[in-house]
Amino acid sequence: MTTSTTAQPSFGLQRNSFGRLVLVDADGVAHENVVPVRAFPITSPDHGLSLVSSDGHELAWIDTLDQVDATTRRMIEEELASREFMPEIQRIVSVSTFATPSDWTVQTTRGTTTFTLKGEEDIRRLAAPALLIADSHGIQFLIRDQKALDKHSRKILDRFL
Repeated sequence: MTTSTTAQPSFGLQRNSFGRLVLVDADGVAHENVVPVRAFPITSPDHGLSLVSSDGHELAWIDTLDQVDATTRRMIEEELASREFMPEIQRIVSVSTFATPSDWTVQTTRGTTTFTLKGEEDIRRLAAPALLIADSHGIQFLIRDQKALDKHSRKILDRFL
C-alpha cells in the first residue's frame, strides 16, 4: 500500500474541558495534552509539524497545515500562537554602547522594546540572511533578513557581527 504525502491525516483533534488538545488516532485512542511542534520554526514555519504526546512521543506528522481541515488548522495555529513568542526585529532604534553588555531599543512586530545584549555570542547566524538574538532573559528576537533592515539598523548590527 502506498501513501501519499498530501493525503489527509488519519486523526482527529479536539479540545477537552480544560482547553487542552486531544488527538484521537486512527484506532480511536484519545491522547490528552497533545502539543504541536514545528520542525523548522524559523526557516520553514508552515512545513513540517509534529503533534507530540505529553511525554514527548510523536503521535502524528503533518507535512503542511494545508493537509488538515480548517477547524483542525485553527486549533493548531491557536496552540502554536499561545506557546511561541519570537518577535521579529524590524528596526534597531539605538544601542547604549558598542561594547557589551549593551541595551538595545528596537522596533519589532510586537511593538517597541528595550533589551540587554550580554555578549556578541548571543547573536547567532541562521540560514543566511537570518539572525537570532537572545536577550539577557533568554527571549529570542528574530531578524529574518538583515539586508532588508534600514541603513541605520544595518550599521549598528555590523558593529556587533
